[in-house]
Amino acid sequence: MAANIYDSVKQALQDLIAPQLESIKGEIGELRGEMRGEIGTIRGEIGALRAEMRGDIGAIHGDIGTLRGEVAEVRAEMRGNHAALSSEIRRIDDKLTWALDLRERIVALETKLGS
Repeated sequence: MAANIYDSVKQALQDLIAPQLESIKGEIGELRGEMRGEIGTIRGEIGALRAEMRGDIGAIHGDIGTLRGEVAEVRAEMRGNHAALSSEIRRIDDKLTWALDLRERIVALETKLGS
């Protein structure tokens, strides 16, 4: 009798639960397929973003190279301007020294003539 009850319960489980389990297995398989598709799409998008970022980084490196060149040009121009300004300051200093010497000579001559 126990075997008969066991067989009845077993048959009921197979009749009721087994089809639902098979249905759930099928749904799980469909979800796996969808997830694989989504993962593939995401991987493709990530690859595209990586390529875009690499392009942007390459452009930034190019811009940095251009800026370095421009900075070098500005530095060279500033050095040239500094040299020209230093030369002009020396020239003015020489003229002022000459003018002061001349003034001292004129004062000495005026002193001699005045006495």
